[in-house]
Amino acid sequence: MSFNLTGKVAVVTGGSSGIGLETVRLLLQEGAKVAWCGRNPERLAESEGLMRDAFPEGQMLTSVCNVLDRSQVEAFAAQVQDAFGGADCLINNAGQGRVSSFAQTADEDWLAEAELKLFSVIHPVRAFQPMLEASGCGSITNVNSLLALQPEPHMIATSAARAGLLNLSHSLAHEFAAKGVRVNSILLGMVESGQWRRRFEDRSDKGMGWDSWIGAIAAKRGIPMGRLGKPEEPARALVFLASPLASFTTGAALDVSGGFNRHL
Repeated sequence: MSFNLTGKVAVVTGGSSGIGLETVRLLLQEGAKVAWCGRNPERLAESEGLMRDAFPEGQMLTSVCNVLDRSQVEAFAAQVQDAFGGADCLINNAGQGRVSSFAQTADEDWLAEAELKLFSVIHPVRAFQPMLEASGCGSITNVNSLLALQPEPHMIATSAARAGLLNLSHSLAHEFAAKGVRVNSILLGMVESGQWRRRFEDRSDKGMGWDSWIGAIAAKRGIPMGRLGKPEEPARALVFLASPLASFTTGAALDVSGGFNRHL
């Protein structure tokens, strides 16, 4: 099945590794023109090299950009406009979690989490909104976390900020519907990442393989599917929601957690 993205222009923030890079890969595979950004110049250049090797005919653009810097995001949007003439899909992926309890979270940490989770979306939305409105099939898709609905005490600031992002996404969906732009989210559970690979290398039982080690973590955390997600799995959900296949879907929050959710 095609996602009907051939010739469409897709923008991915935080696209140089993990879920972001797998999303870029799938978009290029589907024939989209893809622009992605990241803060780390070396990692961004490496990601572009990988994609150019995999898709020598692909149309792509990369830019070093901190999404918390409004001027950098506006410059990135101008680059996309100049290179591709507009944008049809914006996928906001930048962001990470903070592990701390209430007692361990200082005032400035609360503010930093709120800024990261909200303005990593607000700045790109503002910068790309005119292009998305002009698209005729514009979409915004935000990577969020199951923490938005299922908070964890050891990630209290991140959980609160994620809830704020879910509220923001829902509000934007209603406001932007009349402008022809859909807004959706995915809610991540636990997904394999470089951090998990590093923890695996430092494991105490060196005789335990990756699948067994991950399976034990999934069992301990109560993930019904018995494993962590792979980066390409949320990427597929993101591309579906961003694509014309989801043309009547807005304001949705798609759970991608392997059944880890405990709420209705």
